[in-house]
Amino acid sequence: MRKTLLSLVTLLSLLAVLIMPTMAQDDEPVLEPLDPPEQVTVAYVPIMKFATMYVAAERGIFEKYGLDVQIERVSSGTEAIAFLTEGQIDVGGIAIVTSLWNGWNDGLDIRIIAPGGLEPLENSPTKFLVRDDLMADGTVSEVADLAGMTVGVAGGPGSGGEYLLAKALEQGELTIFDVEMVNVGNPDFPAAFENDAIAAAMVGSPFADQIIDAGTAVPLAEDLTPGLMTVAFVGSGNFVTERPEVAQRFVLALMEASRMMQGDDYLAEENLTAYLTYTNSTEEALRSGVPVVYDPNQVIPLDGLGDVESTHRENGRTEYEEPIDLSNVTDTTFTEAALELLGEVEMMMDDMGDMEEEPMATEEAGD
Repeated sequence: MRKTLLSLVTLLSLLAVLIMPTMAQDDEPVLEPLDPPEQVTVAYVPIMKFATMYVAAERGIFEKYGLDVQIERVSSGTEAIAFLTEGQIDVGGIAIVTSLWNGWNDGLDIRIIAPGGLEPLENSPTKFLVRDDLMADGTVSEVADLAGMTVGVAGGPGSGGEYLLAKALEQGELTIFDVEMVNVGNPDFPAAFENDAIAAAMVGSPFADQIIDAGTAVPLAEDLTPGLMTVAFVGSGNFVTERPEVAQRFVLALMEASRMMQGDDYLAEENLTAYLTYTNSTEEALRSGVPVVYDPNQVIPLDGLGDVESTHRENGRTEYEEPIDLSNVTDTTFTEAALELLGEVEMMMDDMGDMEEEPMATEEAGD
């Protein structure tokens, strides 16, 4: 009985510690707002991996720090990169693709200042599928059996899809050159499997579930890159070096927003409104889908970033051969300073796989 009571007291104490920082960040800024407000222009691709920005905008966090953030949709990251290099925008919400690595190698003056949403830690909607008949008759029982077969990927050479395919093939000690890789548009994957045009494919949501439900393919490999950063908030050189006080508050607002999106709060009404304002998704899709990870510490995962670069480079997809120094493409000072102000939280997985937060000791903040 005494042990149960102590456990209850411990749980209540933990909940109190969790709630108090959230209330504080809602009410008062931890950094003096800019006065007069500074304008920040952002171009973004309307996907959920940039949802911290949507929440920061709709819930008044940008405004709290004296930022007038103008958010503009673009059709592709390439378009946003062009605007960044021309000085038309301050920040881009973009995917990290081969053309970006080539640009950095040529001296492109933009920096990753904060991560977008990370790949789910488990139950990723992106799956490596193999035709059901090949699995059923024993032709394919493991990744290594795909050697010489036709494998589909959306985006073609140097794409994020090709990177994920390379990670899947590694499980069978294969490379992308050990299979016949073909570029297939995402909506065309169901027909490609149904018509036996491909043996396997790297397929994202919602098409992977559609194919599995149709019975034409089954998962061969899943959760290939948990926690991987495939998109990021990228600041122009001028924004990062000439307006650091503005960049700092922009990143701080993203971090505060991410802490309003953990666990059940992800589907809070205010957050849903923000998601639907800036994307083409639906409430049904948001409630039923597996969310990406919005790191409350907004750490830029350099290891995963380096693996993406080295994989594309070793596959001959870049225009250079020597590794890029990641310190030349990222600026972690803003996320690190935000952690000093807000304190660090540790992400944990409970028995049901839901994300929880636990404040870390004060002396660990900013490490």
